[in-house]
Amino acid sequence: MDSRPPPLLRFGFWFLLALAVPIVPFLIWGERLESWITEKIQAHMTPMEIAEGAIAALTADILLPIPSSFVGTFVGIHLEWPAAVGVIWTGLMCGACLGFALSRYCGAPLAARFSSPDDLDRLTRLAKRQGARILIYTRALPVLAEATVLLLGAARMEWPAFLWPTAGSNLIIAAVYATLGYFGRVTNAGLWALLASVAIPIVATFFARRFWPTVDREDVGSNDVLSNSP
Repeated sequence: MDSRPPPLLRFGFWFLLALAVPIVPFLIWGERLESWITEKIQAHMTPMEIAEGAIAALTADILLPIPSSFVGTFVGIHLEWPAAVGVIWTGLMCGACLGFALSRYCGAPLAARFSSPDDLDRLTRLAKRQGARILIYTRALPVLAEATVLLLGAARMEWPAFLWPTAGSNLIIAAVYATLGYFGRVTNAGLWALLASVAIPIVATFFARRFWPTVDREDVGSNDVLSNSP
């Protein structure tokens, strides 16, 4: 008899633990922590350095566990809104294109290496039905966004079919992150904005995994994932 707790309970534990990591220090030190961080950044980083670091971090996010929503909101806090949107969009596009290109070259093993089998199975079934539109649906969801890019790259989707929905979705996401950071700055609630930027995508990913539509497994073919691509 399996004595392990149900999967939902296990996920809930790790979800709460992940939220506690950034929230607990803020609850303890509050405004002092925010002021200290702001002073350190302003003293040691120029806007150009913030932009360069953010683009590098967002590019690496495709292969490393870097919270892109946190990085994007951070940029929105410290750069003016138009510049923040441009920086975030550039970083998101660099990361997506890097993962797509690597996956097209390396094939399915790369997607399997950086994505869970369960996520790949579900995304494959959704891609069979939705085609390139799945890029739009998953773009703001941690883990699933990267898995989708790698999956479609391994399936050798054509570059134009990949770039258009990815570019449009990333522009919307960049504007949202920059706006969240802007309001965090003008209301002196930067840390709350950063916490929200981490919590909201995690919650959205949880509900996406829990409730997204399924497709019969026998309907999935290994070579026709992109048969419905627009």
